[in-house]
Amino acid sequence: MTSASWSTALRGRFLAFEGPDGSGKSTQIGRFQAWAEAQQLPLTLVREPGGTAVGERVRQILLDPIHSEMTVRCEMLLYMASRAQLMEERIEPAIASRACVLSDRFVGSTLAYQGAAGGIPERDIRAVAQVAIGGRWPDLNVLFDVDTETAMKRLNPLLDRMEGKGMDFHRRVRDGYLAEAHRDPKRHLVIDASRSPDEVFEQLINGLRRWSESFSPAVAG
Repeated sequence: MTSASWSTALRGRFLAFEGPDGSGKSTQIGRFQAWAEAQQLPLTLVREPGGTAVGERVRQILLDPIHSEMTVRCEMLLYMASRAQLMEERIEPAIASRACVLSDRFVGSTLAYQGAAGGIPERDIRAVAQVAIGGRWPDLNVLFDVDTETAMKRLNPLLDRMEGKGMDFHRRVRDGYLAEAHRDPKRHLVIDASRSPDEVFEQLINGLRRWSESFSPAVAG
């Protein structure tokens, strides 16, 4: 099956790219965007938090280091508020138009950062998420996994509020991501992000091809 044919199966699908800070996720988003354009695959790219006028204001609050007093529960609810606006304003209309939606982070990040690393029970996060997203969970979460030491070396020295939470925090984030992928393997594609950007992208495209072929007869056309 050629790229042009199997990529058709991604129309109307909702993908979330996840990973710890420093995983190289942003590089791969840019590469996937260029690949989708080459395949003539309609793609709507959104980011979290943000992606809407309301969400971008929330993003400023969440990532500004000046807000060091923010509680984890407040943090979680702000992410969900941005997510609710993004879902109604951008994601749902794009899926309805049969574009492929790619979100730079989604609920998986909240489960890892505010849940596994921050201490909020998973059931509480999922309950709020259900309200925020109306039951529209990603069809596939692509996890760019890399050991914490490597990830931290890749970060810009000017850390935002989330990036600057320390090594132990980010180890718990990674553990949370991997635990979630283990619990729900059918909705996760785990990529070894410690390799070169070219090798990582090859893993990504091959993984998406295998995943899309599992349902492509039902959605292609």
